[in-house]
Amino acid sequence: MRLLGFYWGVSGVILFLGYAIARLTPRMLELADYSLGPLHWISLIVFVPWMAWTEGYKGFHLAFSPRVVARARHLRSESHPVLALLAPVFCMGYIHATRKRKIVSWVLTLCIVGLVMLLRITPQPWRGIVDAGVITGLGLGILSLLYFWLKAEKGEWTHPIALDLPDNNQTLNQEELL
Repeated sequence: MRLLGFYWGVSGVILFLGYAIARLTPRMLELADYSLGPLHWISLIVFVPWMAWTEGYKGFHLAFSPRVVARARHLRSESHPVLALLAPVFCMGYIHATRKRKIVSWVLTLCIVGLVMLLRITPQPWRGIVDAGVITGLGLGILSLLYFWLKAEKGEWTHPIALDLPDNNQTLNQEELL
C-alpha cells in the first residue's frame, strides 16, 4: 500500500493537470481561426511567459510540486490505507493536513474554479490567449512534478519542504481526514 500511495499520489496529480490541459487545448487551437491584431499578439507574447514564470515556476516549481512529491514520499514511508487510496487529494493538501494547508488548498481551488467560470464567457481570441498561458503554466507544472518525482526515485531528494501534516505524531483519525 505504501508504494501504491506514493505512485498513485504523484501520478494522480499529473493526470489531473493533464486532463485540464486536454480540456483547454481545443480553445487555444481555435486561435488559428482568428486574425489576431497587434493588441492580441502583444497580449499573447506577454501573457504566456508571464504565466510560465508565475504559475509554472513560482507556483508549481517552487511550492506545489515539491510539496506534492514530499507528501507522496511521506505516504511511502508511513502510509495509512485510506490515505494511500486518496493519495492525490492527500498530496494536494485537501485532506490530512494542517488547517492552514487545507484552507489554502481549498481557497486556491475555488479561485481557479471561479476564474474558469469567468473565462467561459470570455470571447475568442481572448479566451484562447488566456488558455495558451494557462496551458504553458500547467505544462511546466507537470514537468516540475516529474523532475521532483525523478529526484525522489533516484534518492537525490534534498529539497526541504514542510509536509503540513496535522500534528507531530502523524496519527490518522476520521476527524483529521477531512
